[in-house]
Amino acid sequence: MEERINHTVDIGEISEEIHKTHKGFSQWTSEANSRNHQAIVQILVDGRDESDVESEGCPLPTLVYMAREKRPQHPHNFKAGAMNALLRVSLEISNGPVILNVDCDMYSNNSKSVQDALCFFMDEDKGHEFAYVQFPQNFNNLTKNDLYAGSLRTINEVDFHGLDGNGGPLYVGSGCFHRRESLCGKKFSPTYKAELIGGKPQITEVSAYILEERSRGLATCTYEENSQWGKEVGLKYGCPVEDVITGLSIQCRGWKSIYYNPQWKAFLGLAPMTLSQALLQHKRWSEGDFQILLSKYCPFICGHGRIGLGLQMGYSIYCLWAPSSLPTLYYVVVPPLCFLNDISLFPSASDLWFIPFAFVIGAKFTCSLIESLWHGETLQGWWNEQRMWFFRRTTSYLFAFIDSVAKLLGINKLAFAITAKVADEEVSKRYEQEIMEFGSSSPMFIILSTIAILNLFCLVGGGTRLLMDGGVTSISSWFLQLLLCWCVVIIDMPIFEALFFRNDSGRLPSSTIFTSALIVVLACLIPML
Repeated sequence: MEERINHTVDIGEISEEIHKTHKGFSQWTSEANSRNHQAIVQILVDGRDESDVESEGCPLPTLVYMAREKRPQHPHNFKAGAMNALLRVSLEISNGPVILNVDCDMYSNNSKSVQDALCFFMDEDKGHEFAYVQFPQNFNNLTKNDLYAGSLRTINEVDFHGLDGNGGPLYVGSGCFHRRESLCGKKFSPTYKAELIGGKPQITEVSAYILEERSRGLATCTYEENSQWGKEVGLKYGCPVEDVITGLSIQCRGWKSIYYNPQWKAFLGLAPMTLSQALLQHKRWSEGDFQILLSKYCPFICGHGRIGLGLQMGYSIYCLWAPSSLPTLYYVVVPPLCFLNDISLFPSASDLWFIPFAFVIGAKFTCSLIESLWHGETLQGWWNEQRMWFFRRTTSYLFAFIDSVAKLLGINKLAFAITAKVADEEVSKRYEQEIMEFGSSSPMFIILSTIAILNLFCLVGGGTRLLMDGGVTSISSWFLQLLLCWCVVIIDMPIFEALFFRNDSGRLPSSTIFTSALIVVLACLIPML
């Protein structure tokens, strides 16, 4: 299929063979392309037809292909627009009360997940309260030590279980079973239990051709004009994380959600295989979450009186990812420069005020380490998680913060960045060997290499000054700043390897080295001016 798609893109038109095989393409012209085409709705397998059976004679379920209309002059609203078009078309064809949403790079790994979700929805006591059942996002291409911390272990194994006790987890866009009515804007009411018992899926006797014709009009660009689609109905538009903001609005209408994390993983997908992909993915997530905090959908505004304080705070963890970049950036730039220039910022190790700092540092890393080992992570995997936490905060979250503020000021417009998951053979081989992939002069990599070189220079320069001035006895006064520089240098070891020692295509380019070195020199000269 991939070869046929690529061949069609190369020749710029639908071949005669495809026209004959797939009638949905019959009206396509040579000018049509992925961004400019009509709506296609084709019932490939009609579940009502007795002839549509599998090899053992069991009837096959209805299978429908849909491609919504796209025109350059009409915004297509990315994934949210596609989901809303699917909602309308499925309403016309089946009107099934439960909808499963799975991303294109994920697949079902456990067929019992459908039964598991229905058990929650059909629970006699509380099932009527649930709008959606969220399964975790798991991946089948993670390395042994999870090089890029793509497992989302803390979110899947800790955070979401906590949210489950406060009204339910976030909707994360994939592996989620929705109650159709809640997704289409219905408010929760205590009487909904009786309504659910009486509700039935739509069964229609009209022909597949008529159903296709009706449904095609629901997938056009103009159908949503002057309507509530993307506002009060369906997934919401205008936010890079349309899933999170949609889930929040559903919960603010009185519904609850439920998190289910079975030992036999329900859905598996592909995690990013390069550092740039991993950072770009978190940049989009953190940018969208921060925009929610700055909008009328802020959990403490939209959720006031509608959801509990615990759930409001749970959402805020992710909404504050982007601004958390600022204090992190301060701690990896200012203390090292002050250490180099003989300016003490923290209490001495012999001072009583050193105890709170030691407690916070020790408790944070001890708790994180215990969580990782408890959930089956390796020691190296935990260290990789700490490294990626640092990389994200100084790059992904920083750019997300800047872009969000710029959008708020009207300087730039919303853009939806798709995270690529495909890598060539060399990149895949290095990923399996757990070698970090750089290979470009991204502004994010310039920031990472600048911080690495700055801390190394300050560690060497400040350490040399300490030895010359007071020797080992003076280390006590500078212990925290020395420890901070040393930790950043150790975390950044893959950066130094990519800057100075690697010769493969995944190393950092020379331009990044020169740019970062120049910035470090200027930063060190500023205090002397």
